[in-house]
Amino acid sequence: MRACIIGAGLGGLATASLLVKNGWEVVLYERERIGGRALSCSPDEYENLIKKFEMKIISKNLDTSLKGYKIDLGFHLLGGGKKGACVRLLKKLGINIDFVGSRLGLIGDKIDYPILKAKDKLKILPRILQLLTTRKSKIEEMKKISIEEMIERYGKGKLKLILELFPRLITTVNDLSKISAGETFFAQRELLGGHPVIYPYDGLESISKSIANYIINNGGKIIYKKVDKIIIEDGVAKGIKIGKEEREYDLIISTIPVQHIFSVADEREFPDEWVNYIKKLKPTGSLVSYHAIDIDRIGNALNKSFVFIERDVDFEGNDVVGMVDFKMNYTLGIAPKKKCIIQSYAICSPEEAKNRKKMLELKDIIDKNLERLLPNYEKYVEWSIYSSIWHLDGVAKTIDCIKPNVNTPIKNLYIAGDCVSSKGVGMNCAVDSANLIITSLSSLLSP
Repeated sequence: MRACIIGAGLGGLATASLLVKNGWEVVLYERERIGGRALSCSPDEYENLIKKFEMKIISKNLDTSLKGYKIDLGFHLLGGGKKGACVRLLKKLGINIDFVGSRLGLIGDKIDYPILKAKDKLKILPRILQLLTTRKSKIEEMKKISIEEMIERYGKGKLKLILELFPRLITTVNDLSKISAGETFFAQRELLGGHPVIYPYDGLESISKSIANYIINNGGKIIYKKVDKIIIEDGVAKGIKIGKEEREYDLIISTIPVQHIFSVADEREFPDEWVNYIKKLKPTGSLVSYHAIDIDRIGNALNKSFVFIERDVDFEGNDVVGMVDFKMNYTLGIAPKKKCIIQSYAICSPEEAKNRKKMLELKDIIDKNLERLLPNYEKYVEWSIYSSIWHLDGVAKTIDCIKPNVNTPIKNLYIAGDCVSSKGVGMNCAVDSANLIITSLSSLLSP
């Protein structure tokens, strides 16, 4: 069986690796570079690279040497720690990558690390157990219930804070009235572990490169060409078109953001209802920032992650939630000796991300929380970048924006990536989409 995968982001790489492992002949087409939106680059490359994505630099100070630094295209941590889909895939493929992990602290009037201490867990244990043992059928029912409603029913003390913070981090949406309780609870289970966020040594690209090497070493191919069209005949995907050349495949998987799928597939071949549904799906947005600083200036924050909630601000949902992380440093091979990159982000809507005035307000919120965490930090920052992103997660996990399944109405055409209904956050969501495709194809896979 021959499979074609369009796009070498983590969703495409994960799907290709599992198909290769199951005996398929796989060709992965990528027009730029592997990694998709989950890639690493030098600060010098960053500005030109983001022009190819739905991003824009809001503010920067790059008047110093950038040699030896490596940053990600956007804010990236692997949620769920070693329980997450990404790490499980690497183990399945026999790929060894070292990760540094941490619990989550809270930036408030005082720094609280970790947020949940042993005594807090004991107090909310009954509700945690209820969450961990919720049946799948019950989760499906809860998709129509908002987190705001859950807080009204169960939100007290630290549990209220957890329900205000984690669903926003899981969905990259600030408005609790729009966040689906059912969609977020699977991921929230993982975030209750010992190390809820991890980051790979040698940067994010080590994951993409390792999986790409596995694909090539096991007979798959990666071809750097743009796919112009998916060929569909009588409701069946038959192949692809590159320029004037047509190539036939038994299976086609698109990892293009699902709202853009009709740029390569004729929408007239799909049911009108599905076309309208896909076109109405919304992504998420954020402001991401990077600050280079001497590692001696960050004290015991090294390799830790902190979240914040800025209340009663003029953003969708009235509160803004974000995160500050200290894992990108010289001990991981991301920065020169004794240097650290502080990576931060604050959540917003796609519309807010396109509004420069609102992004400058978010910049102030990030700066304010960095100041709480590291007083007078600005005196010691060597360089900084702030970028707005209005297509971060492929599809927002909200009540009025339900992610599509990996199956499309077209036979032999599937979609993968963080735009589909799979478990986890960001990269884990993209990787888990590959598991769903493999399950759907189980009757066709070789033993």
